[in-house]
Amino acid sequence: MKPTFVLVPGAGGMASYWHLVVKELASRGYASVAVDLPGDDPAAGLPEYVDIVVDAAAGIGDVVVVGQSIGGFTASWAAQLIPARQLVLLNAMIPLPGETAGEWWGNTGSAEAKRAFDIEQGRDPDAPFDDEVFLHDVPAGNLIDEEARDETDTIFEAPWGLDTPPDVPIRVLAGVDDRLFPLEFQRRVALERWGVHIEEVPGGHLPALSRPIELTESLIRGL
Repeated sequence: MKPTFVLVPGAGGMASYWHLVVKELASRGYASVAVDLPGDDPAAGLPEYVDIVVDAAAGIGDVVVVGQSIGGFTASWAAQLIPARQLVLLNAMIPLPGETAGEWWGNTGSAEAKRAFDIEQGRDPDAPFDDEVFLHDVPAGNLIDEEARDETDTIFEAPWGLDTPPDVPIRVLAGVDDRLFPLEFQRRVALERWGVHIEEVPGGHLPALSRPIELTESLIRGL
């Protein structure tokens, strides 16, 4: 039996981020559930997000949980509770026990890694975050015409709820052109925190939009 992919988005929580991957999976005979999270609801934080993902997987006997970016905090906790056949973290924030998503940035040195990578690539390291960080490799036709949802600060406040990495097979996928979490940064964090070696995938921070075919093939190949 083929597993069902439960797809957890990053900041903003919009299920539409996965729309191209959902189509690619379906064309290959795989079911998927793109989870919508209430990123703009200040009353909803990490525990509530985890409950939503677990509920989305209810009744599905064979699940692969995929978490993008800050969705790594949610997906990894939910994967243990489901429990999932496999957890896939995609350009994701990999937590430590008791760590909040707000603490993660300073604990991992992500800002310093991004700055060094910007300088190496010839970009202004002091430029404000803009679409170039996230959408530099995303074709305009791959975007859905809907208003982006701003993430409230609530997701950054609650600590990650597991004492160890989830007790399921884990894959960490890292985009070779990610400008937010550079490849070597992701390699270091995954190995130091969870002892996992990354797998490189094409694209930047949002490969589900920029390289959906290649990402889908990677998800299936790793089953």
